[in-house]
Amino acid sequence: MAVEKMSIAKALNESLRLALDSDPKVLIMGEDVGKLGGVFRITDGLQKDFGEERVIDTPLAESGIVGTAIGLALRGYRPVVEIQFDGFVFPAYDQIVTQLAKMHARALGKVKLPVVVRIPYGGGIGAVEHHSESPEALFAHVAGLKVVSPSNASDAYWMMQQAVQSDDPVIFFEPKRRYWDKGEVDTEAIPGPLHRAVTVREGSDLTLVAYGPMVKVCLEAAEAAQEEGKSIEVLDLRSMSPIDFDAIQASAEKTGRVVVVHEAPVFYGSGAEIAARITERCFYHLEAPVLRVGGYHVPYPPARLEDEYLPGLDRVLDAVDRSLAY
Repeated sequence: MAVEKMSIAKALNESLRLALDSDPKVLIMGEDVGKLGGVFRITDGLQKDFGEERVIDTPLAESGIVGTAIGLALRGYRPVVEIQFDGFVFPAYDQIVTQLAKMHARALGKVKLPVVVRIPYGGGIGAVEHHSESPEALFAHVAGLKVVSPSNASDAYWMMQQAVQSDDPVIFFEPKRRYWDKGEVDTEAIPGPLHRAVTVREGSDLTLVAYGPMVKVCLEAAEAAQEEGKSIEVLDLRSMSPIDFDAIQASAEKTGRVVVVHEAPVFYGSGAEIAARITERCFYHLEAPVLRVGGYHVPYPPARLEDEYLPGLDRVLDAVDRSLAY
């Protein structure tokens, strides 16, 4: 067993390094991913070690980046493209939704597009406009795309490997404010399925369902609730499309109460789909309605106000108290 403590950023770097080393068809493309190593240094050192034909600095043209990746995938390559910040993905949205997501079905299964689109997402870093968006629901709504987000270093390492190896396009959301959170990574482990949810804390009174940056907040909320005698289970969803509804259902039937937490706005967020499905599946097991905690239905605010916008410990605990009060 080779266990090493590393940050999420380091885990992603090591995973991409392994992918490049293992398969000559793997390419990395994006703005400043080469000489600079990415604005968050996720690709640091990769161009130096694998060359400019494998780790490619592109023009500032997201639609062109994804469109080129689609062409390369049609020729047998496995491109991993970086969208430098979440809010920059929208110029490429047409390519992703009308081409990348649909080519497999359009070709009746004869054509595969093994493309990974990496997107650092979410707030909490004091950035300017267009640098703190959480657009995961927009992509999860599109058939033909896999949408995932790790919350810890181990998942970052292994989920990236699985995404690169997938024959289907994967939108890989990286929680940027967690890049420097450290955890143990076993580089010789056998990972579970990419889209399986994981219980990261056992509990009996209520289930908190989260993914990406909000998992840490939910674990802190569960710890705080423990001091008041409340037993809170935390489920790390890991995948927003497909969603592991079986895991959520099992936990909901166990605890009888569910609160879904995500950084994106509550309105039309992924929590709405989860709440609806679990209500359908678990109606007679629920002791309270499924509640949701998330961002507000407003444009992401200036950095000095983001602490008010982002779901934090108090808002999660308030939802816990409201659920337990039923």
